[in-house]
Amino acid sequence: MRLEIDLTIKGGLVVDGSGAPPFRADIAVAGGRIVDIGKAVPPAREEIDARGHVVTPGFVDIHTHYDGQVTWENRLVPSSYHGVTTVVMGNCGVGFAPCRPDQHDLLVQLMEGVEDIPHPVLVEGLPWNWETYPQYLDVLAGRQYDMDVCGYIPHAPLRVYVMGQRGADRDPASARDLQEMARIVCAAVEAGAMGVSTSRTFFHRSSDGRSTPSFEAAEDELMALALALKASGRGAMQLITDFDDPDQTLALLRRLVERSGRPLSVSLLEGGYGPMTLRWRDVLDWAADATAAGLPIKAQVLSRAIGVMLGHELTLNPFYTCASYVKLAGLPFPERIRALQDRQLRARILAESADPNPTIVLGRLAREFDHMFILGDPPDYEQPVEQSIAARAERAGVTPEELVYDLMLERDGKNNLYVTLCNYEYGSLDSSLAMMRHPGAVLGLGDGGAHCGTICDGSYPTFMLTHWVRDRTRGERLALPQVVKLLSQDTARAVGLLDRGLIAVGYRADLNVIDADHLRLSAPEVVHDLPAGGRRLVQRAQGYAATVVGGTVVHRGGVPTGSLPGRLVRGPQAAPA
Repeated sequence: MRLEIDLTIKGGLVVDGSGAPPFRADIAVAGGRIVDIGKAVPPAREEIDARGHVVTPGFVDIHTHYDGQVTWENRLVPSSYHGVTTVVMGNCGVGFAPCRPDQHDLLVQLMEGVEDIPHPVLVEGLPWNWETYPQYLDVLAGRQYDMDVCGYIPHAPLRVYVMGQRGADRDPASARDLQEMARIVCAAVEAGAMGVSTSRTFFHRSSDGRSTPSFEAAEDELMALALALKASGRGAMQLITDFDDPDQTLALLRRLVERSGRPLSVSLLEGGYGPMTLRWRDVLDWAADATAAGLPIKAQVLSRAIGVMLGHELTLNPFYTCASYVKLAGLPFPERIRALQDRQLRARILAESADPNPTIVLGRLAREFDHMFILGDPPDYEQPVEQSIAARAERAGVTPEELVYDLMLERDGKNNLYVTLCNYEYGSLDSSLAMMRHPGAVLGLGDGGAHCGTICDGSYPTFMLTHWVRDRTRGERLALPQVVKLLSQDTARAVGLLDRGLIAVGYRADLNVIDADHLRLSAPEVVHDLPAGGRRLVQRAQGYAATVVGGTVVHRGGVPTGSLPGRLVRGPQAAPA
């Protein structure tokens, strides 16, 4: 009996995700899987002409925060603009399950503070038709998306669910608490969780300024979670931690993996404060050495600086705590911009002090003029320090405050600033390049779905293909096969999704058809499309001729087709036979 082919992609240059050299071939898809790769595949009901284009696996983003968005929305913007076909949510120990009815607001405040998702958005958007983590997964299993979704059970909600206020107050967990947490983790993994995530950084705070419940959790608590994964026989650990004492921290993480045998990934950034380390090379070497010794450990790295956006429409800007500026907060945006053009008001605001809001840890960046730039459109993420606001102001003979006040009023008040928080200590992306090339690293940290008014890094797959493969002028570039492997097979394997990330017979038909010569990343923009009219930063791209999820085209020419084949993925997936 002849197999009926659903889709063929013809004439493209196939970059298969393995790191091997590209080759020209047709691809045939049936039943959501790749069934043939060659020169003369059978005809199909639907055909994509990929001549002149590159064909890659769909990209797997292992570090997102769509935990709320997946309960009210079907299209996972901005990730779906950038060739992503699978996302992993629930990172950094925050999320919305498990959760008792009287704990809803606590978790909303935590997500608002840690991930900058506005309180009204979550209050209106979340249906709360679950309590346990398996029930949360069941809700997602009944929904449809433009990509596949999967998630970790997060430590902070788990701790509060088991310990109540004691958990929120970060009291030590009792033996009974640990036993119950382990039981719930086992049940979550059995239901389809990818593992468990946690946060141990001072950076992660609730919107009321309190540290996340998992901050400084004792080793016996972390070990209980790790051993629950061991008992389940599957699942990974993901965490973010402060490297205040790197040697002690790395020893702890190694013990977790040694005793549990489960994979672990830890966020890694270059920087001088917060969840960062100036010893990032040591951390990468440690991870590579551990893996060579049979302990699966990776450091999650980002391909560019962690960049915080500042603007009149956003959470932060250099004047957001000035008394006269605060008085304008209730005005509609056009009226606020007209008011800011008044010269007397300008003088008052420039004369006022700006004290960072202590509940917003990133607030201190609002006047980091040495690391602040006009991003531009198309955006330039690797500008020399000579183009910083501080340097430009010095050349112009004005204060940085005067310069940014006037710059931010351009483009009808929508001219945003960009501050490099991490991975840009020395004014270039050379550290990111070294991280990505290191065997101890895996790509992540894009934070799609989070930081609605401050960060927009979920676009990093397109940045990888444009800046690192084609456009970089300030240093070495990366080969296309290497970049595609970093975005697909490497990330998929890091979380146990062995059925995707590669163009090969039997693998999921998650694919991108890309006009590589005309691929372009747009500047971040503000849209008001969240529940309660909430705003978020999104970043679009041009050049994706088609994105295919499970054999169904979800984007064609950058425009959604309306098809929603994406589903919940329950746990790690085996490789095709």
